[in-house]
Amino acid sequence: MSGERPYRPAPQTCNPWTIVDLVFRYLADQGLHPVLGEAGNPGEPAARLLCALGIVPETQGDQRARDVAKEELARLRTALLDEPGDVPD
Repeated sequence: MSGERPYRPAPQTCNPWTIVDLVFRYLADQGLHPVLGEAGNPGEPAARLLCALGIVPETQGDQRARDVAKEELARLRTALLDEPGDVPD
């Protein structure tokens, strides 16, 4: 038995928007009218809600992460290839 690793179950994963939706439905059922991101992208307020619940949001599927990556690719294209312009989605 030496050298064997203890069994660790795989971490559970879920779509963070499912949790945000669950919280909002619960609040609406209580007669409240929750608003997330009063103006603009709700990603940042949603991430803060998840953190408050002890859930670490991942950047996969996060529009903010895609926007940053797209801007960086456009900058690199301009700097390295001397081809200004947007990077296609």
